[in-house]
Amino acid sequence: MHDQDVCILHRRLVSIPSLSHQEMEAANFMEAHLRSAGLKVSRIDDNVIAEWGDGELEEGDRVLLLNSHLDVVPPSVDHPFSPFIPTISEGKIFGRGSVDAKASVASMATALCRLAKDGYVPKGKIVAAFTTCEETGGENNGFEQIIGQLPKPSAALIGEPTHMQPCVAQKGLLILRLEAHGKSSHAARAEEGENAISMMVRDLALLAHFSLDRIHPYLGKTTINVTMVKGGSARNMIADSCTAFLDIRSTPSYDHDEIAALLQRALESTVHIHSKRFVSVDTNAAEAIVGACLKGSPGSKTFGSPTMSDWIHVKGIPTVKIGPGDSRLSHTANEHVGIEELVDSCAIYENIIKAYFESTDV
Repeated sequence: MHDQDVCILHRRLVSIPSLSHQEMEAANFMEAHLRSAGLKVSRIDDNVIAEWGDGELEEGDRVLLLNSHLDVVPPSVDHPFSPFIPTISEGKIFGRGSVDAKASVASMATALCRLAKDGYVPKGKIVAAFTTCEETGGENNGFEQIIGQLPKPSAALIGEPTHMQPCVAQKGLLILRLEAHGKSSHAARAEEGENAISMMVRDLALLAHFSLDRIHPYLGKTTINVTMVKGGSARNMIADSCTAFLDIRSTPSYDHDEIAALLQRALESTVHIHSKRFVSVDTNAAEAIVGACLKGSPGSKTFGSPTMSDWIHVKGIPTVKIGPGDSRLSHTANEHVGIEELVDSCAIYENIIKAYFESTDV
């Protein structure tokens, strides 16, 4: 029965339709659940923070931050079961948020509650933050808003589906807007104008062969993809402007400003930074938190992820992204998590936490 507590918590969370900006009911439930376990619990808006440790922090004490998010994306049109009625089928729990990321929320919370119940006292403090609006692409992100109000972490675990394999690097996102400026004229007198579309075509042809050659050991190359192009205002007019957007999945091998500068030198179009806040991040394999994850999850291997998470808000803090479930199921109609994996993940989180506080590495 002890192994079923995480499944009960998980199903209750999945049954709450906590879309982004609508997390209050889930936050109320988590606050009450964590308080009932004897944890110190606080609330900042609908972000729930639980702490466990031995009194006030002293110099040299570690603070391990656990984070995952309460919000989910809207249901898909073709769920095999009702998206907010958690359904067990063939040893799996189906439902919106069952993987992303309520499996991590339930498992992290259960691990922390079990440690408290068992009387485990870390040399320092464990802080768990279950936060809002991770899925909104940066708008009103709860973790970003509260991170400065939490005890400064010495390391962090970000709960996202990785099959409990430790992710030590994740790609970032840089969005660039290219603007080609020409001169309009009647199409019958094209020689009197300068076609901005033609200019953009030359740039896009160059981009097809443009390469950022620094290779990250976990993430490989930075990739550049053209995702939108718009130009011209009439069928019989030489276009005086053309705009294109680039989706660039970056690695720590290049700074976002550096990428923009390299492209500006290579292209005819003017390069504008549309968004650069989603930076790429990585953690040195020698960090104590990485060693704790490998020790706590025997047989696991470090890897790099192309998907982003709230890890970006603790950039500079040794961090590992790790949680139950398959990230390929996130946001899909077939979203589910295996019951056995969900149950096992709690013990893995407990082992990681203990290994981190027992480690002598600095």
